[in-house]
Amino acid sequence: MQQVMLPAKRFVVSSVSSDAHMWNLVFLQLLLEEQGADVTNLGACVPDDLIIEECLRTQPDALVISTVNGHGHLDGLRLIRRIRSVPELADLRVVIGGKLGVRGADNIVFAEELSLSGYDAVFEAQGGMDGFQEFLGALDSASRPELTSGVAA
Repeated sequence: MQQVMLPAKRFVVSSVSSDAHMWNLVFLQLLLEEQGADVTNLGACVPDDLIIEECLRTQPDALVISTVNGHGHLDGLRLIRRIRSVPELADLRVVIGGKLGVRGADNIVFAEELSLSGYDAVFEAQGGMDGFQEFLGALDSASRPELTSGVAA
């Protein structure tokens, strides 16, 4: 995995509201901080309203949603629709990754709907970290990347 040095980017890292797992969030926080980023880790079981409030307050370069419990596609759809309904967050880069469902490798079927609903990138756990690293490298571009279903957009 190639390390991408980030020029002082700000990230909010969170789980979805039904996900009580924390180790994935700590991993992401450490990965981003190692690359020079400023990270606010909201933790596990975070209500949608709190995620939105924190993004409005801190205006991060990206919101990173990580899920392990297998309900990421359900909670993730609700969350991104709420985020995209807030005019001040319309241009916020938002990604989701992890265990999006309970279908194993077939969880990739959820990626298209998540992308079409407003995520800039969707990463299924089986895909590894390379796509996420590519997304991080693209954060320096002035505009949001084009959406591509199933992978980093």
